[in-house]
This record gives sequence, C-alpha cells and structure tokens, in this order.
Amino acid sequence: MRRIPDYPLWLGNARDVQDRHLLFREGVTAAVDLAVEEMPVVPGHEIVYARFPIVDGTENPPWLLRAAVDLTATLLRENVPTLVACGAGLSRSPAIAAAALAKLGRGSMEESLTYLASFGQCDVSAGLLHDLSRAISGGK
Repeated sequence: MRRIPDYPLWLGNARDVQDRHLLFREGVTAAVDLAVEEMPVVPGHEIVYARFPIVDGTENPPWLLRAAVDLTATLLRENVPTLVACGAGLSRSPAIAAAALAKLGRGSMEESLTYLASFGQCDVSAGLLHDLSRAISGGK
C-alpha cells in the first residue's frame, strides 16, 4: 500500500483491503475495491467499503467506470482517507485514481497517472485506459 502525497489517497492491492489493522494504522476510513477476481471483504465496521467489479482491460460498462471514478473523486474532495485497490495494485487502482484526480482538477488523466507513477510502479492496461477515457468524456 502506498500513500499519495497531497491527497488523502492510498493505492493498494487486494490484500491491503483485507488488512483492517493496516487500514486503521494508516488512518484509512474508506476503501474502493476494484478487484473483480477477488471475493468481497469486510474490512471492519468503521471502514466505508465500496466494490466496483472492474476487469483489467476492456469490456467494463461505462457506467461502472464512471461510478468508480465519481465515488473516488467525492471521497477525495471530502478529504476522506481512501484506499483504492485492485488485484495487484498496478493497473485498475491507479487508473481509477488518476481519473478521479483529473476530475478534481489535477490536469488530464494522463498527467494524473504520471503523477501517481512517481510514487510507485503502475502498469495500466491500454484497453482499460482507453475505455476509461471514453467513459469519463461521455463516450459510450
């Protein structure tokens, strides 16, 4: 799990969402779980948990991508310490977080992704990035 400075944001993997002691220690109070391949978890009664089962690639419904981005942006705008996690923490979580940061005015999604990559490895699926760009720009 890696902390992103300037925002109440952490990027992580599926194991991080399950580790309630880690979440409490870091002060995380909301988790956005994007790992379709993992079972939903109960990270603790004090943690807000939202699950958006997104695949790492294409074939995600645009409404699902927009919903994940919108909730993440809302949590960050409200200064809620938020973990965005996917299977390995390298593709879906940075992609959704970058789109949320762009929605908050951090620049384009690509600029936001470059910013996130400066704090740790990112390996975003080209298909996911394409579909996400279309979804948040209003394309179907």
